[in-house]
Amino acid sequence: MKKVLVSLAAVAALSSAAFAGVNSQTGCGLGAMIIKDDSSAIMLALQATTNGTSANQTFGITSGTSGCKRMPLVMNDRAAEFVASNMDQIAKEAAIGGGESVDTLAELLKVEDKAAFAASLQQNYNSIYTSGDVKMADVLDNIATVEG
Repeated sequence: MKKVLVSLAAVAALSSAAFAGVNSQTGCGLGAMIIKDDSSAIMLALQATTNGTSANQTFGITSGTSGCKRMPLVMNDRAAEFVASNMDQIAKEAAIGGGESVDTLAELLKVEDKAAFAASLQQNYNSIYTSGDVKMADVLDNIATVEG
């Protein structure tokens, strides 16, 4: 019975805190939701420690929970490997506004609207492929910037 009451209290506290603002110094996460007082360095340290030890800030960022904003793209190793292996083909397809490699990249980045993604790559081609010897990491960073 105690576990149920504690669980209900935690859910109530978290749900009411879900509407709280995110601290600009410690970011989103459980610490910022539970510890609302950010008037001193000690309280900010407690927020940051809670975020770090509970490991929920990373989950919040990727899932859009705990007061975190969900990112439009999910960067991952598979997408990085795919871009590194298919740089030329992705560049060609981005220039014409779509293709199989751009669709695959959209899937790897967990983009919901592939057509809009392809159109965005075409529209922002010069911002993504900034030079002839642009690197894979720069391409992914630039895609994240134009999609963000």
